[in-house]
Amino acid sequence: MKQAIVFCILFSTFAVTFAASPTAEIRLDQAGYLPGLPKLAMVVTKVPATDFSLRKASDGAVVFLGRLTGPVEDADSGDRVQAADFTKFTRNGTYYIEVPGVGRSWDFSIAPDAYNRAYYLAMRSFYGQRCGMAVDLGPEFPGYTHAACHLEGAYHASSGKSGAKKTTGGWHDAGDYGRYIVNSGITTGTLLWTWELFGSRAGKVSLNIPESGNSVPDILDEIRWNLDWMLSMQDQDGGVWQKQTSEGFCGFIMPEKDKLVGYVIGTGKEPYKSTCATADFAAVMAIAARAYRPFDAAYSRRCLEAAKRAWTWLDKHPKVTFQNPPGVSTGAYGDPNCGDELLWASAELHRTTGEDTYHRYFLAHYGEFRETVQTVPAEGWANVAPLGLWTYVLGGGKDARAAAAIRQDAISAADRIVERTNGNGYRTSMISRDYVWGSNGVAANYGMQLLVTNAIRPDPRYVQTALENLHYMLGRNTFSLSWVTQVGANPYRHPHHRPSGADRIAEPWPGLLSGGPNQNRQDPPTKNLPQLPPARIYLDEEASYGSNETCINWNAPLVFILASVLPEK
Repeated sequence: MKQAIVFCILFSTFAVTFAASPTAEIRLDQAGYLPGLPKLAMVVTKVPATDFSLRKASDGAVVFLGRLTGPVEDADSGDRVQAADFTKFTRNGTYYIEVPGVGRSWDFSIAPDAYNRAYYLAMRSFYGQRCGMAVDLGPEFPGYTHAACHLEGAYHASSGKSGAKKTTGGWHDAGDYGRYIVNSGITTGTLLWTWELFGSRAGKVSLNIPESGNSVPDILDEIRWNLDWMLSMQDQDGGVWQKQTSEGFCGFIMPEKDKLVGYVIGTGKEPYKSTCATADFAAVMAIAARAYRPFDAAYSRRCLEAAKRAWTWLDKHPKVTFQNPPGVSTGAYGDPNCGDELLWASAELHRTTGEDTYHRYFLAHYGEFRETVQTVPAEGWANVAPLGLWTYVLGGGKDARAAAAIRQDAISAADRIVERTNGNGYRTSMISRDYVWGSNGVAANYGMQLLVTNAIRPDPRYVQTALENLHYMLGRNTFSLSWVTQVGANPYRHPHHRPSGADRIAEPWPGLLSGGPNQNRQDPPTKNLPQLPPARIYLDEEASYGSNETCINWNAPLVFILASVLPEK
């Protein structure tokens, strides 16, 4: 009888545990973990816990037991964080963490392909952002469609020209329907680098886009949609206009309902095109010439020709900056110093062509920007110098002294990032100043920096630390939220993203990275939050554009990291 009572008690306890709803006090990567790499979950509770168990999601069976670390104060979130380390467990499957007195976690997987789905959705999100054509995510996401949009355009008075200008294509930049060369530059460049570094993995993934099944990898087909629009923004003299947007943002409507004129917008005075936009364009087209050469030699030549014409324009106009002309209130992507864009352009053109003109420029100016690798700022579009420095080394830079200096800068910076990440409560590389508009993009860019440095000098610590930032974005954070729509068991659901807000479907469009916590409180909802640490200034609300907008340049480094951990097939 006593044994039967004990069995009933144990069975009842197991049943309650197995049926319990997940708790947000256990924070982990909701996509999962790779079998052979570190696996940590974080626990935040008022009373410190001591033990945890790893259990099979199918039946609650215990597969691993462990002890939690002592609490660590995480100043950026205000949390007292304990870590559950189950690195030693490597068996493939779907599991959850249980902590006595706290509860159970969201389900997650341990598998070599743990990030396949996240990569697919994050990269395919660019198809969802396509402008100028009808988009349909298919039976996998019924109802996620929009008709062809923004089919007509015109020159704005600030462009130096007038009349109609048909420049269809490209990606909607963010939660709005504008298209911007500067932000397209870093976005498209990052995705092309994804191809160059991880094409053997990413190139095999079908994105289920209209071009799928042709002779070109889907990632390159998707990138080309934006490259073609960028090409249409180059003037005959080689210069490139800053952006194509309406004069103001439309309301929360589907893209085909936006009937505001999409203007090609310039600087408002001679030479009308801007240096930063033209230099970003030159860099991207130089990379594209390399990437598409094996698949479409004619297109490769077209891209390189466009890059060279842009450089010729830049030689004449090295300091033409941009700010919105009167009457225009869409994103400016203005930058008072285009020297970093010029450095990137020279490095990519030299890597592609080997020509001395670009090499001489790079060697004359790279020293001005070496420190940018050490102090990569929050948000990346305004500082692309590291891309120029890294590509010089990755391309086998001919000047041994310059290459050695840049290599050492990259390694020392990565070493410091690793060290501080290991001391962070949530094991993110972020520091207090990084919680700005697009802070999740900052986390992703730290991951990209570490993986690029790993390509320069392999070190498993760099790969592991890059993934710590991925874990942060996919749920191991103070909110226990996956900041990628429709990824994980507890993703955020209310992005500042017009199609997601206007389509009358409960769930947002998939694969979109939220901007994340923003201590600058740049929208009305977050201004009303109480005094909180920087990592907690976030609201999962559509109106919170300062903390919950989506943007292509944040998704791109997320794709970069995810591509790096796709299985080799």
